[in-house]
Amino acid sequence: MATWRRDGRLTGSQRLLCAGLAGTLSLSLTAPLELATVLAQVGVARGHARGPWAIGRRVWRAEGPRALWKGNGVACLRLFPCSAVQLAAYRKFVGLFTDDSGHISQPSSIMAGSLAGIVSTIVTYPTDLIKTRLIVQNMLEPSYKGILHAFSTVYQQEGFLALYRGVSLTILVYMNLEKIWNGPRDQFSLLQNFTTVCLAAVVTQTLSFPFDTVKRKMQAQSPYLPNYGGVDVHFSGAMDCFRQIVKAQGVLGLWNGLTANLLKVVPYFGVMFSTFEFCKRICLYQNGYIVSPLSYKLTPGVDQSLKPQELRELKKVFKTGKLKSKKPTL
Repeated sequence: MATWRRDGRLTGSQRLLCAGLAGTLSLSLTAPLELATVLAQVGVARGHARGPWAIGRRVWRAEGPRALWKGNGVACLRLFPCSAVQLAAYRKFVGLFTDDSGHISQPSSIMAGSLAGIVSTIVTYPTDLIKTRLIVQNMLEPSYKGILHAFSTVYQQEGFLALYRGVSLTILVYMNLEKIWNGPRDQFSLLQNFTTVCLAAVVTQTLSFPFDTVKRKMQAQSPYLPNYGGVDVHFSGAMDCFRQIVKAQGVLGLWNGLTANLLKVVPYFGVMFSTFEFCKRICLYQNGYIVSPLSYKLTPGVDQSLKPQELRELKKVFKTGKLKSKKPTL
């Protein structure tokens, strides 16, 4: 959900690459905390270990250190198609909401971003379900041998709709909380943006966590997995899942795993922002806007308002003009 200030000096593919690399690195470094969050939500860790560190130690001892990164591969692979679909959908919705004079209002722009996020969520949602299934399984006795095997097994055993269990909860939360993320940030500095995003993440994730807990249980529960996927309550649907959790564990049971989830906010966005800014500097240097990828010192004589294609064409014209101006010499 986090967004950066749009910089016209980067091409669309460069923005996509920077965001993808930043997301991949931040996901990989915080994957053990994500694993502890999911296991606590599903209920696999219930009765064995409490707290993110205890859950991590138990998984390490039982399955080895590599198990702390279960499901991270599919989570990283999901970033690029998710970003690409969201960008394409956003452009389509912006075109629909733009008036005849080429202007789009702020509410319409927010609506376009929210709808684009919903479209990308629906398209890539099966990868999120597969991530949950890979996390809850035991690596020493796996039900799924990999990402593709997990997709085919779930589809063959449980049907196509099983890949979308819990998607309605995700869309519901997205529609209600996306407006918190889409506030104007153009007037903020990088540090202010980072602080704002972290605070927004804490608020939105705390408010939406009960829905995310129910979604994780719905994703994990399957009659074809040992112990029904390790879920600690059995249910027939989303509302029944809410009731069973409150009945068995109390209202606070809906927030199991919140500690691990909030612990990853600062490192996740810290790594994401720093990686994105570093990749952005490399791209700006490659495009000719700055003198070095190690700083933001602007290239003298370069109009920073020009887009990359316009700057390349201007350089080409300048070089051609210089060659034509040269007189033949003996």
